[in-house]
Amino acid sequence: MRQNIRDLAVIVNETLPLAGPIYKFGAFQVPDQIHFADLRPLFPGREYVGCDMREGVGVDKILDLHAIDLPSESVGSVLCFDTLEHVEYPGKSLEELHRILEPSGIVVISSVMNFPIHDHPHDYWRFTPEAFWSILKPFASSFVGFQGDALFPHTVIGVGFKGQPAPLDEFRRRYERRRENGRTRLAKSHLSHRRDDRERGRPSGISSSQAVFVRSLLTAAPGSSVADLRIHLDVTRDRKMSA
Repeated sequence: MRQNIRDLAVIVNETLPLAGPIYKFGAFQVPDQIHFADLRPLFPGREYVGCDMREGVGVDKILDLHAIDLPSESVGSVLCFDTLEHVEYPGKSLEELHRILEPSGIVVISSVMNFPIHDHPHDYWRFTPEAFWSILKPFASSFVGFQGDALFPHTVIGVGFKGQPAPLDEFRRRYERRRENGRTRLAKSHLSHRRDDRERGRPSGISSSQAVFVRSLLTAAPGSSVADLRIHLDVTRDRKMSA
């Protein structure tokens, strides 16, 4: 588990009305993360069930996300953090999560985009924010956000509401603050590369493959800068979230 995902779990618990039982998919704790990856203490007073495809520390039930062996409308809330990249058919999994949730249930998901291959035991996918909008379509309403560079985020998150959506103002405020803190750290890590970027004629702070994509977009929008483009992408996402 990454620190930003543990931070997300804290924000979720303190700002969203997660009803029990809470089912956490991808609960297996690898040896070097025992206790740190245990989110159970963050949700006191509610039944918490750790689920995974294999037995191990943190796992209460063996369940397959492609065909969850639980009755329909039997789960209050679902957490599925940094797990969907390991699921062969993530769209089917979200349909299953929708099925098992109570009519007022909430699902919170996260996954990676700019991240190394990590087989636990398989690694199939990298998700854009648009991909999360797509797989959350079974839900009545949803929120999608990201952390990291707008063109190549390291993390994508989503919240789906099966019924009436809960107020998101406090969640979004704290999530955006966490996201901006992460982007500040990312910006600092890029400072040492800016001289090399300028010498190569590349927009600073992005990879060569990203630079090709950025140039194509800037060609289509003459007079724009890379900063303008990133702001535009953020505003576009905000409009979708409020739609």
